[in-house]
Amino acid sequence: MILPVILAGGSGTRLWPLSRAKYPKQFLPLVGEQTLLQKTATRLDGLLDLAPPVVVCNEEYRFIVAQQMHEIGQTEARIILEPGARNTAPAAALAALLARETGDDPILALLPADHAILDEARFRVALEQAAGCAADGEIVTFGVVPTGPETGYGYIRAGTGIGGKARRVDEFVEKPDLDTARRYIADGGYFWNSGVFVFRASAYLDELAGFEPEIHAACVKAMDDQARDLDFRRPNGDAFLASPSKSIDYAVAERTSRAAMIPLDANWSDLGSWSSLWELSAADAAGNVSHGDVVAVDSENCYLRAETRLVAALGVENLVVVETPDAVLVADKDRAQDVKRVVDALKASDRSEPDLHRKVYRPWGSYDSIDADDRFQVKRITVRPGASLSLQMHHHRAEHWIVVAGTGRITRGDEVFMLSENQSTYIPLGVKHRLENPGKVDLELIEVQSGSYLGEDDIVRFEDVYGREEKSAG
Repeated sequence: MILPVILAGGSGTRLWPLSRAKYPKQFLPLVGEQTLLQKTATRLDGLLDLAPPVVVCNEEYRFIVAQQMHEIGQTEARIILEPGARNTAPAAALAALLARETGDDPILALLPADHAILDEARFRVALEQAAGCAADGEIVTFGVVPTGPETGYGYIRAGTGIGGKARRVDEFVEKPDLDTARRYIADGGYFWNSGVFVFRASAYLDELAGFEPEIHAACVKAMDDQARDLDFRRPNGDAFLASPSKSIDYAVAERTSRAAMIPLDANWSDLGSWSSLWELSAADAAGNVSHGDVVAVDSENCYLRAETRLVAALGVENLVVVETPDAVLVADKDRAQDVKRVVDALKASDRSEPDLHRKVYRPWGSYDSIDADDRFQVKRITVRPGASLSLQMHHHRAEHWIVVAGTGRITRGDEVFMLSENQSTYIPLGVKHRLENPGKVDLELIEVQSGSYLGEDDIVRFEDVYGREEKSAG
C-alpha cells in the first residue's frame, strides 16, 4: 500500500504578492483550477492500493487544508499539526509513526504540496517504480531529468543501476553556480533533486534512529502523547519542539547506504520563482504568459498576472508584473529569485503585506477589508453554508451588518432572529453576538465597524465550534 504524505507547511515568499505567509502558494490555483495542494493529492488518482493521504502542516493552515481536502472528496485525510517548524525530517517521522499505529508498514510517498508536475501519467509510473524499490528497503528519491543548467536546484549524482530504472545515489550536491551547473549537464550523470521521497515507514524510522536519535526520540514522544481534535492530530508540543530542525536530505538521505534514485521526466517544477512559472506556462507568439485581464502591446517574454483589475503592458520585455488587490510587483524576470528581498524590506517596515492578503480566510468563510480609516472599517464577509462565527463580543467597536445575499441567523444579546437580503442590524459595543448561515448558499454581508480600536485581537470568544482560543483573530 502507498500512503501519500503531503507536506503543506511551507510559507514561501518567492511568489509574493500572490503567496503570503498566512496563505502561501500551496493553497493557490497557480497551474490549473485546483490549488497546488489539491493537485498534489489528485495526481495520484488511478494508482492501485492507495491509502487516504496524510497531510502535515502547521496550526495556522489547519482549516485551509481541511477545507481544500474536503473540496476534492478527501474526507478521510488525516491532518497532522506540527507544533512548530522543524523541517522535513521530523515532519516525515510524524507521518511514519502515524502510519505504524495500526501495526502496518506501508510505503510512504513524501510529496511537497507546492510543486507542479504537468505529465501526471509519467509521474504515476515513476512512483510505482519507486514503490517497488522501496518495498526492498531502499530510501528512494526522484532525480528530475534536467532541461538546462539550473542554479536554483540541488543536484543528485547518480551511480550504478540496482534494478529496473533505479540507480544508487552517489552524491547529493548543493545548488551550484552557473559554470558548475553547465558541467553537470555536460556530464549527463546529474539530475535535479526533486525533494520527493518514497520509503517504507520502518526503513525511514530505522535510519533516522541511527543517524539522528534526538529527532527520532522527540517525534516518538510527541506522537505517543498526541491529541485528537476534529480532523486533526496534535503531537505533544513540548516533545516535538525538542527535536533538532533538519531536512530529510541532511538527516538521512545524504548519509544512508540505502539511497536510491528513479529518473523523473514529467515536466516538474518546484515553482520557486515567477520565472519558473513563466517557463512552465503556455506563452503567446511574443513569449508572454498572461493571466486575468491583461493587454500586452509591443511587449515580449513577460509574465503578466491580473487578479482584480486591468494590467496593460506597453513596450516592455522580460518583466514580471503581478497585481493583487493590495500590492503590485514589477520585477525583471532574471531577478525573480530575489523577490524575497522585497518581502524582507516590507517586514523591516513592519507592514502586513508579507503575511496577509486583503482577503483573509477563516474556518467559517472569509472577509475582505474594503476600506478603513482611523475610526471605521468596512468588510465584505462571506459565511459558508452551515458555518458559524464564534459567540463573541468586542470591547472597543460596534458593528453594522447589511445582508446582500443569502440568509443569516443573528444572535444579539438575548435575541435570536433572521436577516435576509437587503435587511440590516446593529451590534452595540460590548454585546455578545454570533453570525450563522443556516442556508444552502453563501451568506454575503457588508460589515461596517466603528470605534476607537478596530484590531482583530479585540475579540473575546465565549463559544467556538472550531476549537480556537478565547482571544484571537476572526
